[in-house]
Amino acid sequence: MNPADWLLTAEERDNPDTTIDQRHDDGAAWTAGNHVTPLPHGDTYFAELLTAIRATAAGDTIMFTDWRGDPDESLDDKGSTVSSVLCEAVARGVLVKGLVWRSHLDVLLFSAAQNRRLGAEIEEAGGECLLDMRVRPGGSHHQKLVVVRFRGHPQDDVAFVGGIDLCHSRRDTADHLGDGQAQDMSRRYGDRPPWHDVQLAVRGPAVGDVELSFRERWSDPSRLTHNPVRIVGGWLHRDDPEADPIPPQPPDPAPCGTHVVQVLRTYPKRLRAYPFARRGERSIARAYRKVLRRARSLIYLEDQYLWSAEVAEIFADALGRAPDLKLVAVVPLHADTQGFVGEAEVLGRQYAMRLLREAGGDRVAVYGLENRLGTPVYVHAKVCVVDDVWSCVGSDNLNLRSWTHDSELACAVIDADGGTSFGRALRLQLNREHLDRDEGDDRDLHEADGLFTAYRNSAQALERWYASTTATPRPPGRLRPCESRELNWPLRWLARPVYGLICDPDGRPRRLRRQRKF
Repeated sequence: MNPADWLLTAEERDNPDTTIDQRHDDGAAWTAGNHVTPLPHGDTYFAELLTAIRATAAGDTIMFTDWRGDPDESLDDKGSTVSSVLCEAVARGVLVKGLVWRSHLDVLLFSAAQNRRLGAEIEEAGGECLLDMRVRPGGSHHQKLVVVRFRGHPQDDVAFVGGIDLCHSRRDTADHLGDGQAQDMSRRYGDRPPWHDVQLAVRGPAVGDVELSFRERWSDPSRLTHNPVRIVGGWLHRDDPEADPIPPQPPDPAPCGTHVVQVLRTYPKRLRAYPFARRGERSIARAYRKVLRRARSLIYLEDQYLWSAEVAEIFADALGRAPDLKLVAVVPLHADTQGFVGEAEVLGRQYAMRLLREAGGDRVAVYGLENRLGTPVYVHAKVCVVDDVWSCVGSDNLNLRSWTHDSELACAVIDADGGTSFGRALRLQLNREHLDRDEGDDRDLHEADGLFTAYRNSAQALERWYASTTATPRPPGRLRPCESRELNWPLRWLARPVYGLICDPDGRPRRLRRQRKF
């Protein structure tokens, strides 16, 4: 198999300002010889992250970016918090550098105070953590990555990439009983919202590409914010105003596995252009557009925000081209917020579901999740597996905001021999969890028809159990049919501008918007 059949070439990435592809000796826009491990759930990820950070010593390096960072979020049950673990690493002589989105105002339910406190505690310990507001108006830095480099034993270098922030509500387990340190959400999810998410642990040469993505942002010479209010506030809070130089990037780790990895990003087109993406970068969107043209059997999605007509059209086109293609999606049963923003999210999903079902009919199935107590599980994962060959896990959701407007980072993974080992293993791991099955109990799930049938039967059994008037044990499985709620016309009229301006803004240049291209 030629990886270029499934992955973007440097020309297809279409960002001449970045060196992420030119840095490879073979000229490829990806790296081979990696070993990638899926880490479903914050509890699993935080345990791996904690082990990696605690293994660092003087001369090692930790770099991270985040949308939200809560300094007091526990990484284990023994009092190891995000802030304490990073500050202890600084005390050991580890170089710790972080970029956290400065965030909007807390009155809008964002995380400005928490992000500032995390940065202040790391800076006080001797590390450096900057509040980065170099975004489009209304945009955010949404990347979630941690890179750990070991000076004396680079074979242990690791990059963590995915959808899991270092913050409250993320440390949930496969049982989905929620994180004891809960984030405020819609009351439908209860006081301790169950949370489903996925991260990747990447080892091998691709660690260098993830690190390069961090360094490009770190080395951006423009001011962290041009907002006068933010500038004054930063001065009053004694925020670090600029990034200190960091040592040159070390050589990439040696090959250690059989996975081919491509690092994909989103950066918007800005008036104050990013020096590493002056026209923006939309390689995540371009990767989806390319790979979905190859889809023939199964598209499996888990996504927090499956909306946007233009994004749904790409999936709908794939369903139209391939008459045997099935699409299975797992999404939140309810919006994470209430009020007009929540209604706007419902409106956005209506657009997408209508297009998908018109194109695929009964070949499209969309589900939500609940735990064994009947509490809805908030699906925050950003996962796509196409024909069990191409897998993508990252910070990006399936909408225009993630594909064009905010900063995002994801890893696309394929097997070097063109097989289905990684993609199928990732999908089956998630399938078994949602069906309440033991490891290995998945032979009927290997093909698209079997998965489609198993999900449908499980969801129907749970619906019958809820409808039954007889006291019987709850059937296995966590899947609930997810039907898009229709809004009446006054709500649609009120929600439409909220959807376009807040939920799903478009960060493309006008030319690409007119052409409906990425």
